[in-house]
Amino acid sequence: MSFDRRKLLAAALGGTALLTTGCMTKPLRPANADGTYCYRIGKSYRPKLTCTPGPVPSAQVESQALDFGGSADRLTVYLVRKRWGDTEHVISVSTPGVAPAQTVPESFARLRLAPGQHVLTATWPEGTAGLEISGKAGEVLVVEVIGQVWAWGSKYRLEPGTIDDARERTRNLRLVADVG
Repeated sequence: MSFDRRKLLAAALGGTALLTTGCMTKPLRPANADGTYCYRIGKSYRPKLTCTPGPVPSAQVESQALDFGGSADRLTVYLVRKRWGDTEHVISVSTPGVAPAQTVPESFARLRLAPGQHVLTATWPEGTAGLEISGKAGEVLVVEVIGQVWAWGSKYRLEPGTIDDARERTRNLRLVADVG
């Protein structure tokens, strides 16, 4: 086999491997019969499940939320929770006067708030974290819920994100809360 032929074969194999990596993403788990959604970690006969406390929004609401559009009279905030070290805990994200959004790992939520300033608070069994946000009617904000879970404890924080990053990160995530 000539050197040029080997290079061509190696390039073809490398290109095929690169193109098929998109097919290797984890499939989205369906909602349970009771409407809740569970994030599963582990492939053993006893996987660890982290489930939403209530039913998740419908597929129609989820597809509308994936457009990342705003509401003319409300401030729209998308909470995105997808990090490699975040593998458990239901995290409640709340702001005064609004029902909390309950998130599980590898999920996202949409909050529609009154225009103005708000303090978002994330609560988990070992602590809380906060982030002050502000926006006008029709504006869309993204907040990343960033967490790490270790054997000795867990830590979470809220950080501003971008819509472009959120679109990419939510491609295979489940909408678990639609508040407001």
